[in-house]
Amino acid sequence: MNHWRQKIHLEPRCGWMNDPNGLCFDGSRYHIFFQYDPGSPSGTGAKCWGHFVSSDEAESWDYTGVAIRPDIPEDINGAFSGSAIVVNGVMHIFYTGNVEHEGDYDYVTEGREANQIHVTTTDGISISSKKVILRSSDYPSCCSCHVRDPKVWMEDGKWKMVLGARTLEDKGCVLYYEADDPDNWHYVNTFSYENFGYMWECPDLYNIDGNLYLGICPQGLTHGEYHNQNIYSSGYFKVKDGKLDGFEEYDHGFVFYAPQTFINEYGERILIGWMGIGDIPYSNPTTEYGWQHCLTIPRKLSAAEDGSIRQWPVINRNLCGKIIEVPEGDQYEGGLPADIIAVIQDADYRIDIGDVSVRAHDGELILDLSNGTSGYGRTVRKAKIGKLTDLRIIADRSSIEIFANGGRTVMSTRFYPDAQNIKIRSTGGGFLIRSIETMEVRGFE
Repeated sequence: MNHWRQKIHLEPRCGWMNDPNGLCFDGSRYHIFFQYDPGSPSGTGAKCWGHFVSSDEAESWDYTGVAIRPDIPEDINGAFSGSAIVVNGVMHIFYTGNVEHEGDYDYVTEGREANQIHVTTTDGISISSKKVILRSSDYPSCCSCHVRDPKVWMEDGKWKMVLGARTLEDKGCVLYYEADDPDNWHYVNTFSYENFGYMWECPDLYNIDGNLYLGICPQGLTHGEYHNQNIYSSGYFKVKDGKLDGFEEYDHGFVFYAPQTFINEYGERILIGWMGIGDIPYSNPTTEYGWQHCLTIPRKLSAAEDGSIRQWPVINRNLCGKIIEVPEGDQYEGGLPADIIAVIQDADYRIDIGDVSVRAHDGELILDLSNGTSGYGRTVRKAKIGKLTDLRIIADRSSIEIFANGGRTVMSTRFYPDAQNIKIRSTGGGFLIRSIETMEVRGFE
């Protein structure tokens, strides 16, 4: 349905979108690449890389087409995830080429190749020839066939890279590499954590305010009432003296995976994630209309006093309208997208956006889609937050992103309301609401 089309989130006009890739600022423009299957909303075809570019702080975007296709023997079954770095005006892109050989294989210990590939471009459109920089035979002997998702950066004059991996003993880990040039890498060490899943995807090693973090997407964690509630998780470790400590999830909602960070033009660390997860037990009805999934809005990262990460939504100021105050007991009805800020007067604050409930109770933040029809199988997600001090919600046509206590706790979901206009009401205090104009996306047919 057209009223489910997102207005401030990047999504494909048709086909399947997943991981954000190659996020970077080249000095004048922002680039967002993404995993893409333009031919199938279910993602059953070979994975390519699509490309968006913006020159006005994400007020508008141009879709330039498919940037990378799986078209050489080393990536023939998919151009999997990776990253980009701009050096001297040249964008260096690194990604995993997936190869699956025909035969009776388990594709974990045999039958699969994971080739790390390097290409360059100056515009994200014209791509150089592909160069394989690491093959399956180059990884430590403990690794299975699953090694992927290179995140590359430069530090102290050296090229550095982390790769997500699965060992032959079904333990997740991250491989750390260094290089003097982008085509000749040497293995340095491995990051691991005891009994923490069988595969770590989408690694990202980065610094915020002098604190070092390792972001990963671990598969195979034990699920709990407040932690790892989705089939696959996404979060970060604090890194101290080379050791990993205190894993925390980025997002406690229904749809968040494969995030990647980059530095924007102001020197800020920005995160963008995929508003989706593989193998979900719920559904996205847009598949019936030819498309599925979107990316999160950009989130600025900062370090809290205890070293944990805070996330805060970044929205172009030119898209923001006037603020309307809605007292407790009154009801707002209107179209989305909107920026909603709670005016909290009671510890048991609650706000309902259509049939989606966001409420604080007894030290918990609860996202509840179980009492209506817009969740399409989504029910309840919870997070321990202590006292709710502030709450901000960015609601688009078919998504909600919730930022509580200064962005210390975040929850995201897709929802699919029956009508374009949404009724919003609250108890335990009122709320402020500000409309957001549609972000222009050009280039789709």
